[in-house]
Amino acid sequence: MENIPNTPLLREMTLNNERSRRVAEVTLTPPSKTRIITISNQKGGVGKTTSAVNLAAALARKGMGVLVIDLDPQGNASTALGVEHHNSVVGSYEVLVQGVPMLDAVKQSPEHHNLYCLPATINLAGAEIDMVSVVNRERVLLDSLTQFLADFEHPIHFVFIDSPPSLGLLTVNALVAAGEVLVPIQCEYYALEGLSQLMATIRLVRERLNPALEVNGLLLTMLDPRTKLGSDVVREVESHFGDLVYRARVPRSVRLAEAPSHGIAIRSYAPGTSGAESYAQAAAEFDARVFNGTPVGAS
Repeated sequence: MENIPNTPLLREMTLNNERSRRVAEVTLTPPSKTRIITISNQKGGVGKTTSAVNLAAALARKGMGVLVIDLDPQGNASTALGVEHHNSVVGSYEVLVQGVPMLDAVKQSPEHHNLYCLPATINLAGAEIDMVSVVNRERVLLDSLTQFLADFEHPIHFVFIDSPPSLGLLTVNALVAAGEVLVPIQCEYYALEGLSQLMATIRLVRERLNPALEVNGLLLTMLDPRTKLGSDVVREVESHFGDLVYRARVPRSVRLAEAPSHGIAIRSYAPGTSGAESYAQAAAEFDARVFNGTPVGAS
């Protein structure tokens, strides 16, 4: 790109405008069958929920039918999508533990008419204990989601599962139900800590429960390009994982942090900002990461 202004503000504005232009030109084609993606990292605070919500909203804006399944007892994805999740709300706990049909629990998000959410309440905190005696407990979410997709009156092209920051039974259910895993990685010193354990869990699930599971990619979040540490983390992750690393980089952003408190995604709260454009770019890249039904990086 030629003649980018040297001042930080003008440079950011120019880059955002260029990203907006490129993203606006992208036309998405609905997949031949529903793609189910688990957003997972057992480390908390890495941008997992932020990525699930904003990728889902970006795809919905492009005309795709999208469902977000909130499997984190904190219910942050539900909050960010403007969906109620107080104790009396029927949500993911009732679906997993009490056998309530998902069709009776999914809510439409006010963010977009074709964006839906299965909310999580604090009740979900006890789900892993309550599910111990459930038959085929690792497949409860898969069975319920399969039935939902068959019964729901509107097309769902993408399902994003926001898993909890742990490697327990809820995360195993999320991995068994999914065809792909997207791993957000915070651009901080301990970025790769625990990642080997997550990859080992993914391999184990693939071997024993879900042979079709593949790693879609790694999304770098909370990047401060002004720091040497941020650049070092990017280089280290790219050296380990190569093409699995998304080209889109999600910056550290106050606006990204503020958006969930308003119950809307970043593209509605602060359009044109670096955070909004980075997730729009990531969504376009995400859509392109399947060739003939095979995720990038699949062996």
